[in-house]
Amino acid sequence: MSEHPLPARLASRICQSILDRIASGDLAPGARVPSTRALAAEWGASRTTVTAAYDQLIAEGYLEARQGAATRVALLLSPLPPRPPHRSHAEHVGGLSAYGQRVAAFAIPVEGDREALAVDFRYGDIAGADFPRLAWKRAITAALLRKRPSLRYGEPCGSPRLRVALQGYLWRARAMRCEPDQIVIINGSQQGIDLCARLLLDPADGVLMEDPGYGLARQVFQAAGADVIPIPVDEEGLKTDGLPPARLAYTTPSHQFPLGAVMSAVRRRDLLVWAERSGGYVIEDDYDGEYRFDVSPIPALQVLDDARRVIYLGTVSKILSPELRLGYLVVPEAMAPVFARAKRLMDRHTPGPEQEALADLIESGAYERHVRRIRRRNGERRAALLAALTDTFGNDVTIIGAAAGLHVVVWLNMVPRTLEEMLIAEARSAGLGIYPIGPLFDPAVAATAPKPAVAGLVMGYASLDEEAIRRGVRLLKQVVADVRAAGTR
Repeated sequence: MSEHPLPARLASRICQSILDRIASGDLAPGARVPSTRALAAEWGASRTTVTAAYDQLIAEGYLEARQGAATRVALLLSPLPPRPPHRSHAEHVGGLSAYGQRVAAFAIPVEGDREALAVDFRYGDIAGADFPRLAWKRAITAALLRKRPSLRYGEPCGSPRLRVALQGYLWRARAMRCEPDQIVIINGSQQGIDLCARLLLDPADGVLMEDPGYGLARQVFQAAGADVIPIPVDEEGLKTDGLPPARLAYTTPSHQFPLGAVMSAVRRRDLLVWAERSGGYVIEDDYDGEYRFDVSPIPALQVLDDARRVIYLGTVSKILSPELRLGYLVVPEAMAPVFARAKRLMDRHTPGPEQEALADLIESGAYERHVRRIRRRNGERRAALLAALTDTFGNDVTIIGAAAGLHVVVWLNMVPRTLEEMLIAEARSAGLGIYPIGPLFDPAVAATAPKPAVAGLVMGYASLDEEAIRRGVRLLKQVVADVRAAGTR
């Protein structure tokens, strides 16, 4: 028998087999274990591999070896409990905190093999070809080669150089005034939402949440034990009339996720008045605020915040890559020290070389040149998608949220909502990735409130070229026809 290709893994398996025999009583304390020659022949391994396994068990105290004597099970070894039978993942969960129990109850979406899809309209993805590889390579290489007297932990709030660079960028791009000390560098927007929840919420505190809205934000607040209060949205964004008291409000005013509305000036003022009167805070998630195709990107809600009640959340996920996990919070000045302490407790600090590389891109102007380039490129993709949907479906679809961001919502006027699950499954079978809007509604509201009468899709386009977009819409047309035919039978 040939030698096993992975000796370390095989040695680990041999260790476990000896432990199993000890646990079952087959090898009692003081009993001799098989010789290395015999066990090597049994396993088809080299004696070196078996010796390594025995050495590990001796080091852990399960076996004893003496010069010139056989290796034996340790005499003072207490009987090992038998290995429990295999149990499901759900059965293993036990002894959790209240937070852990809430997290364990969240459903994990099953998406299947996305690599097998011919066209994938997944929102949140961006094209790999758009990433500025050469500029990033130069910046990250410079960061890694920069000589330092010592390698040390960084500041919890992030690189001072990057925070100064972001201060200037936010003024130029979003008309925001802030000090570098108000900026906290985070590992993506999800960590920013979690930080806010940890610092601002106690169990049973109220959180106003757009409905439909960003599901992972909702789960963060629910995991914290908060009472999530769904607030409807329309073509002007979050409805601000009669907002109930709450500790926190989460909103996406520059491009409401997922419906795409841009919050009107009146409602922005109303929301800030609500925050000041109720003593609450507003998380402004500006996840893709750089993308506005009809006019220049509108100023951030934070610009209007005289009462210091807005926490601004930004990210480079839609500009550079979601794989980088780089984002930033702009917090009210009085709250900056506690956010710094919480960030230190959470993960000490965000990785340094990536921060320095991003600072280099911003300082050199390469970042903003890249923003302008991919804004034009995604404008072309957006135009291709809108044209393809209109030419292929005509009045059979209603498209909303196309003025900003990197996705649109498409209501399929000829597909009843009851056929939505069949539509998604049939599309995947045809190699087409499409995603329903239904799961983005608050489940508690969805159980009682009237549901949309027709199927709705959230269609991202930033990862596709124009030909793939047109091909995907043609595929969608065929899938819709097949599903409608099946639904009438």
